[in-house]
Amino acid sequence: MRKRVKSHPQDYIGLRQNPAAEKFWKESCLFPDLRMITNHPAWYCARTKPKHEHIATANMRKHLGIEVFNPQLRMERSTRRGLVRVVEPLFPCYVFVHCVIQERLDEIRYTNGVSSIVHFADRIPPVSDEVIADLRACFTAEEPMPVEEQLVPGVDVVLGEGAFTGMHASVLRVMPAGRRVQVLLDILGRPTAVEVDRRFVALEKNTMASLVPLLAAPQPAMLRI
Repeated sequence: MRKRVKSHPQDYIGLRQNPAAEKFWKESCLFPDLRMITNHPAWYCARTKPKHEHIATANMRKHLGIEVFNPQLRMERSTRRGLVRVVEPLFPCYVFVHCVIQERLDEIRYTNGVSSIVHFADRIPPVSDEVIADLRACFTAEEPMPVEEQLVPGVDVVLGEGAFTGMHASVLRVMPAGRRVQVLLDILGRPTAVEVDRRFVALEKNTMASLVPLLAAPQPAMLRI
């Protein structure tokens, strides 16, 4: 069995001028990513540093001229300052890049904001064009997709503004036109029904994990807010 040699990715740069040495490097060194050889552009998944999806996207577009797809969602968050609208990535710490990976691997890896290229053992698997096309169909012009919270009786919510800021409640019913919501609050140990402005209410479990079923499920017109 040939012994694998640990080497740094930078060591590979000087071997490109020597085909024999380059062949030995790919077959014997601990640098599995380079075994994925293709001359055709395809989509790949790049892992970013936490909260750096937008930074990595901007840098690869500006400095490398690479096509990057970073799907995002626009949603509401309940904070101490009340309800705020935020933009978050659909896939935290991941973006998609379209390129000939053999030619751009090093450049992508060392781009500010990028952590690595997703790979499994000795492969860098491409992402199918169909998957990217389906995702892009939901993100026209790559604008963040607004997530409409579906307030239905029984769901837990947090009040973000007004006299009850920070209090947890359960939805009793959505009032006509969806502008007001009747919620059940625990006030001094007694359950009390209160009507509040729809803008002051946010789902308590407003995380990506809890939104996945919502994004995939059909949206009944009568429940849209």
